[in-house]
Amino acid sequence: MIISMEAGNNSQDIFGKKIFFLYPSSLVQNEIVGELIQQEFEIYCTREHKNLRRALKKYPNSILFINIDDGMPEKEWETYIRGLLGSSEITNLKIGILTSSGNEAIHRKYVNSVKVHCGVIPIKSNVTNATKLIFDTLQTCEAKGRRKYIRATTENETMTTINIPHDGSYINGTIRDISAVGLSCSFQEDPNLEKNSYFQDIQLKLQSMLLKVEGIVFGSRMEGMAKVYVILFTQKIDPDVRMKIRKYIQSNLQSKMDLELR
Repeated sequence: MIISMEAGNNSQDIFGKKIFFLYPSSLVQNEIVGELIQQEFEIYCTREHKNLRRALKKYPNSILFINIDDGMPEKEWETYIRGLLGSSEITNLKIGILTSSGNEAIHRKYVNSVKVHCGVIPIKSNVTNATKLIFDTLQTCEAKGRRKYIRATTENETMTTINIPHDGSYINGTIRDISAVGLSCSFQEDPNLEKNSYFQDIQLKLQSMLLKVEGIVFGSRMEGMAKVYVILFTQKIDPDVRMKIRKYIQSNLQSKMDLELR
């Protein structure tokens, strides 16, 4: 593999970078992307190469991995990539090339002539090796910034709710945002939950998924007329549940990005 990378200029970036996979193969989308999501990278997959330019303008410092084996001929990909890198409207974009081709001339061209920042990553049968190469690239590019966990905002979604045992019954609330370590929520009638209160049997509904977690009330705040509680999951949370929460968050973010790319 030929690769040339530069770390991001803004090392103090709190929110991390958006990572796009353009025309990802089924292997990349089903296995590599899935693993990166569990590592708390903010990943989006798309086949909208024309509309993607709009998102790249909107989100500076993005990282883009392009599968040049699909979508258009390789020479057209070269023109497309040079256009992205040469655009004055797209700021600090870093591009990596994904390909199953072993053509060293093409590899050298993208590194030495086109000058993609994230090099050429071979995607063949060794999924573990390809995943590590992409992971290392993202680490070098400081893709996470200082953010540790991806969060999805869900307050306008009717199918995202929380049920907490309280005074012998359950109270139903609305999840406002969620990450793999906790959530914020509000209730139609304030249950006056005390800080550090422990709840063993919290039920979460994330669209079609029903999950159970344990949580502790970290605190509360007022947002307008609503009292918003922050609940942190305990370390006893089932690893499979945490994995499902991450998948839900990625699906939630992907759906919103799909709307932007239409």
